[in-house]
Amino acid sequence: MTPAARVQAAIEILDRIATGEAAEKALTNWARASRFAGSKDRAAVRDHVFDVLRRWRSTAVQGGAETGRGRMIGLLRQQDQDLEALFSGQGHGPAALTAQEQQAGQLPHGYEAHDLPDWIGEILSDDLGERLDPVAQALRQRAPVFLRVNLAKTSVAKAQETLLKDGIKTQPHALSDTALEVTEGPRKVASSEAYQTGQIELQDAASQSVVDALPLQPGLRVLDYCAGGGGKTLAMAGRQSGLKLFAHDAAAQRMKELPARAKRAGARVTLQDRPKGLFDLVLCDVPCSGSGSWRRAPDAKWRFSQDKLETLVQTQQDILRNCAAHVDAGGTLAYATCSLLRQENEDQSEKFLRDFPQWEQVVQQRFFPDQGGDGFYVALFQKRTGV
Repeated sequence: MTPAARVQAAIEILDRIATGEAAEKALTNWARASRFAGSKDRAAVRDHVFDVLRRWRSTAVQGGAETGRGRMIGLLRQQDQDLEALFSGQGHGPAALTAQEQQAGQLPHGYEAHDLPDWIGEILSDDLGERLDPVAQALRQRAPVFLRVNLAKTSVAKAQETLLKDGIKTQPHALSDTALEVTEGPRKVASSEAYQTGQIELQDAASQSVVDALPLQPGLRVLDYCAGGGGKTLAMAGRQSGLKLFAHDAAAQRMKELPARAKRAGARVTLQDRPKGLFDLVLCDVPCSGSGSWRRAPDAKWRFSQDKLETLVQTQQDILRNCAAHVDAGGTLAYATCSLLRQENEDQSEKFLRDFPQWEQVVQQRFFPDQGGDGFYVALFQKRTGV
């Protein structure tokens, strides 16, 4: 495919997304119907689509239209690309720009420039203050690719050497001492020796920092209550040997790959349909807006609503209460989100402490996208002694 043909493919996919089709589904359907497209073509088209999704509002403003074509014009203007070369009307590329399109478009302002829905922009403005702009700008960019080194199998330095043999260059990241940022060869990771042998896993650096904050010691009974794919479960196993790890998720199918991943990592994890007994540490990485990771799933930013937020807030409160009942005397309850919203973070911690005065908060930490990783929040609670 020519660069222009890739632009035209992205335009068509964006139009399907605008009608309500999920981004991944639209990309998959296009790929299945476009057998002529090679792996580099599919990757380039995907990059175009996700670059626009991260900048859904600003590209429409600069392109002069809320269409796939208008948004691609806006994106390419932001990237200082040669529009006339890509919109020439030749081959399978998009038709040449009209006189109206050449004149249309303007610079975005306010929450348009931040690429945020107005209602979310107002909340984040109150929650983040002066930090709103750098955080919003970070969410408009592609997310770095981070790896977590499995210290149970190798060291950071040795993992880097093994990755380099497969053409993957990395550098340590300040957010976690197990984190490596991929600087070259990210699409080679899944087929690399380091990945296949469980020496590394794909995991955001801030997500690793959440695990770093947990009080892990050999012999502890640990429950990952909202385990999902098990990323944090395996991160705990990789950081501390001798843990008795249990994983649970309300949607058990999310954990279907966890046994294979645990075997590759050399970890022992017991899956539980219903948590039984008491634990020394219970981690509840609750369902949330995902606002801290919107650059990875940018279409979620535009599908989110106030009603969804209210439902999530109630779900988070219910999970916190349920998890507190599974913490043994002297144990720790950990609450985490990948959200930037105070309603899902500090407000939830404060409400829990009001409702359960026998608990006290011993750790509270925020991570922001402008620090390199995704946006995360973690709080640790312990029962007051003698209560």
